Amino acid sequence: MGDVSEKTFKRIAYFSMEIGFDPSIPTYSGGLGVLAGDTIKACADLAVPMIAVTLLHDEGYFFQRIDEAGNQREFPVEWNKDNLLSRLPERVEVKIAGRTVRIGVWEGMIRGLNGYAVPVYFLDTNLEENSPADRGLTARLYGGDLRYRLAQEIILGIGGVRMIDALGYSGIEKYHLNEGHAAFLALELLHRERKDAGRAPDRREIHAVSDRCVFTTHTPVPAGHDRFPREMVKKTLDSDIPEKAPELFYDGEELSTTLTALNLSRYVNGVAKRHGEVSRRMFPGYRIESITNGVHLPTWTSPPFRSLFDRYIPEWSQDAFSLRYALSLPPEKVWQAHSEAKKGMIDYINRRHNLGMAYDALTIGFARRATAYKRADLLLRDPDRLAAVAEKLGPLQVVYGGKAHPADAPGKEMIRRIVQTARRLHPRVRIVYLENYDFSLARILIAGCDLWLNPPRPPMEASGTSGMKAAVNGVPSLSVLDGWWIEGCIENITGWSIGPPPGPGAESPEDGEIAEEIYRKLEETILPMYYGRREEWIRVMLHAIALNASFFNTRRMVMEYVTNAYFLKRTSRSDNITAENTRRR
Repeated sequence: MGDVSEKTFKRIAYFSMEIGFDPSIPTYSGGLGVLAGDTIKACADLAVPMIAVTLLHDEGYFFQRIDEAGNQREFPVEWNKDNLLSRLPERVEVKIAGRTVRIGVWEGMIRGLNGYAVPVYFLDTNLEENSPADRGLTARLYGGDLRYRLAQEIILGIGGVRMIDALGYSGIEKYHLNEGHAAFLALELLHRERKDAGRAPDRREIHAVSDRCVFTTHTPVPAGHDRFPREMVKKTLDSDIPEKAPELFYDGEELSTTLTALNLSRYVNGVAKRHGEVSRRMFPGYRIESITNGVHLPTWTSPPFRSLFDRYIPEWSQDAFSLRYALSLPPEKVWQAHSEAKKGMIDYINRRHNLGMAYDALTIGFARRATAYKRADLLLRDPDRLAAVAEKLGPLQVVYGGKAHPADAPGKEMIRRIVQTARRLHPRVRIVYLENYDFSLARILIAGCDLWLNPPRPPMEASGTSGMKAAVNGVPSLSVLDGWWIEGCIENITGWSIGPPPGPGAESPEDGEIAEEIYRKLEETILPMYYGRREEWIRVMLHAIALNASFFNTRRMVMEYVTNAYFLKRTSRSDNITAENTRRR
């Protein structure tokens, strides 16, 4: 755990419901958790004095199986935490619905490029002293009903703050709430500031808490913002403060963790410039900044490109901005590195699916959470049109991956449609849906494709990081102008856009129009360049690295958090709880 002086030195506590930093520790579902892991890795690389807090998730998210008809089946993930984490003796307690729930803790360690360590603490209720129901409260990520989710968020926020104290950390200055799931940590801090129990917190006490809290919101999708009925909160949460100060917590008759975090955080940000704008419209009256996401380059750079960068840009892992020199890389070496990464992916697919995928066919990749607004099946809206493009200009392959939440029926139906359409199109267009898309598979797939596709329905893409991971491997994107791609797209230079740029009052085109534009871009620009003008294609690859990978990385992102959120004193202009900024109800 480190000595006392090390603990005193730690100044940032980063709270996230999910953190994905090791393929063997399945405590994440997708982008949010992997981004959290990438963030912590960059903090370790930069020696930012941080600790991280999350839940253990004994059963992980779920292991996905897809049958021949495209039906998704979910199974618990089996993993051995005893071999991967260290169990610590500390225990804390929280009250949930009047019961005392005891919380244990496990420690993982993320070490940076120079050896600096950031500990990650996994909270665990699977203890003998708890009831069988309470032992399972930390078992499943995003499992169970609203009561289960509320209990998990109490454990993360309130239990997490108490565990930090129990572990001996005395110098925490800032608490970073990675999404609203951690909002109850601010409530715990408010309890500690309140001098007189039984009354509403006063302005000074609220300011004392907000001064210590940083809140990052990640989604413009309403379903991504947790809301709990008032009666459920009153029965479950061991606190009178929400009822004494409802304007801080409640939106009507529901407690909103997003509003709680907005009201009790001095610094609030979205995860792309566009997302900041969307968030300000969603929550008028709040000052919401933006820090565009990034990815941890050493994690997501494939071995062939790692070797290439080590040879020609040896400082790249310590200085991400040096990747701008990628424009001078030998084109033949870049193509060789990409071909090696692609061969590894094609061999992996053919071993498991025996589809006869080819090394030299343009291969499109799509791997995201399988939910309706991501529109994974948009490419297949007119299968015969897609096949005609391939027959006219050159062979085309598509690689899919992604899990639908167990309760997301439309997401599961989308997977079925893709699998069934793939069977219909074979062999004119070879398409595969890889099951159980996870950390390890992502590294193979993202680096091995020729083109990364991302057509979400605007403005629902907060940021998106898969295209950033593709960029560091020289893979350009074909994407809707939403999230990070508004900042990263230079047409025909770093990749290609789909649909019109966003603007005030602009309406999103219908799905059919977007599908038609995808086919047109493939037919008129992308396939002719890939098959007929290889030197131009490689030039786009080089710009994807030099312009996008050099900027859209967690090293730059963390430096922005350090400067703007962690160690910079904010003025009253950015105070989300001043009379002129708080949204009153």
